[in-house]
Amino acid sequence: MAEKDDKGFVIRDRRFVSRQSEEEKAEPDRTREPGATVDDQAADQATRQAEEASRKQAEETGAGPLPEVNFATFVVSLSSSVLVHLGEIEDPQSGRKTKNLPIAKQTIDILGMLEEKTRGNLSPDEEQLLRNVLYDLRMRYVREVG
Repeated sequence: MAEKDDKGFVIRDRRFVSRQSEEEKAEPDRTREPGATVDDQAADQATRQAEEASRKQAEETGAGPLPEVNFATFVVSLSSSVLVHLGEIEDPQSGRKTKNLPIAKQTIDILGMLEEKTRGNLSPDEEQLLRNVLYDLRMRYVREVG
């Protein structure tokens, strides 16, 4: 990308070209698709680094491997967060039960928004899971507030 201003200066942005060249020199990755952009390559590298960091952390803490990330585990994770904020289960970090109803409501609202925005794009099992989780969490919230 080169731009020329009124005074005759030429400005060239070489950041992406030089970053790509450095990455290719350091470790060529033959698994990349032909035509992948530098941003795609950087995202691939960031994903690999995050997976490696997660694996190392699991080894250090003695925890088993993390579950596969899919829609169901995402919904269950958010619902667990709501249960922590409703004070129904212990906070994993502090080991104490505490209530934070505004955060619980916000997370329930996020799940409701997720239901609305994904309508028609989920499998029947995913729809049923989300519907059941939302119903249960909303009833628990009403019980706590009321």
